[in-house]
Amino acid sequence: MTFARSIAALAAIGIVSAGVTSARAETVEEFFKGKTSTIIVSTGAGSYIAIAQTIAKKYPKFIPGTPTMIAKAMPGAGHVNATNFMYNNAPKDGTYIASIGNSIPQHEVTDGKGVRFESVKFNWIGSTGISNLMTVVMGTAGVKTIEDTKKKEILSGGTGAGSGTVLYPTILNNMLGTKFKIIIGYRSAGDIDLAMERGEVQARHGYSFGSFDRSHPDWIKSGKAVFLYQVGLSDRMGPKGVPLMIDLAQNPEQKDILRFFSRTVALGRPYLAPPGVPADRLAALRTGWTNLMKDKDFVDEMNRLNLDLFPQDWQEVTENVAALVSTPKPLIAKAMAVMERKGTVDCKVFSNPKNCSSGKKKRKKKEG
Repeated sequence: MTFARSIAALAAIGIVSAGVTSARAETVEEFFKGKTSTIIVSTGAGSYIAIAQTIAKKYPKFIPGTPTMIAKAMPGAGHVNATNFMYNNAPKDGTYIASIGNSIPQHEVTDGKGVRFESVKFNWIGSTGISNLMTVVMGTAGVKTIEDTKKKEILSGGTGAGSGTVLYPTILNNMLGTKFKIIIGYRSAGDIDLAMERGEVQARHGYSFGSFDRSHPDWIKSGKAVFLYQVGLSDRMGPKGVPLMIDLAQNPEQKDILRFFSRTVALGRPYLAPPGVPADRLAALRTGWTNLMKDKDFVDEMNRLNLDLFPQDWQEVTENVAALVSTPKPLIAKAMAVMERKGTVDCKVFSNPKNCSSGKKKRKKKEG
């Protein structure tokens, strides 16, 4: 062997040895140790932020390497901005996870505006869940069941056109023939409560059971109000004995449509990681999530902050998302059709007319 070939052979051996050393798999603990992990939150305030901040404090001890964790708000475009970021721009190494709106998978297959992601390709981690959404009607309205609302007009307060306060009564009006007259333009859901107290409207749709129970614990017991139905896939997240919206269906197709709308509620407050996260790190995040949801300190903190906690693991969330986005297109078309408001909305006038998105604005006659 020539000197040159000997040097080349030794160099090759050195390269191979170096390659073997550098290729030693970095453990999950080694990777996360000393790192800062980020929770991207698709809203700027409210329960999404509060839950993410609580998770950021408690989650790291269940992740090997115990990384520091922070929550960072990225609101905009109805949760779409943050979702697009997680799909296209977030690091795919396990240091970024996100809390996104439960409406995102449904938005992808209905409106689709601004969508640059595929929900089924995310690595879903789990969900903290939310209470079912209730329809509350004041006792003075004289109705006790959904059948009663097919015979008698009920004034129902609404905020924005895309909110549950408007969406659910619209769906039931179009599909089942209920007579909810939606008064749209209230600045907040809390304002609808005040309007119900004043007798200005008689009902509110899309009311989180947990929030209602904390705000008006006496309304149902005293008979001041009644629950007509609840939106969700199980009464595990709501009161027993109140029918689910899917149970109001009159035929299998209607049930499929109502289930399509109910799945978003069932998703609760879902958390995800980007596509492409290494399998061992993803497994660690998912196992850590499961352990976090059972942790007494975390559960106690969520209860102290009056935040809903109906834990779901990554498999349950993944299955729900897959079912949503695989809904047959003809059924989605029918679902979108029953979302269309047809002359049932009055626009309530406030000092800020931008709150009114439908109906004619009242004008005062000019004097003189």
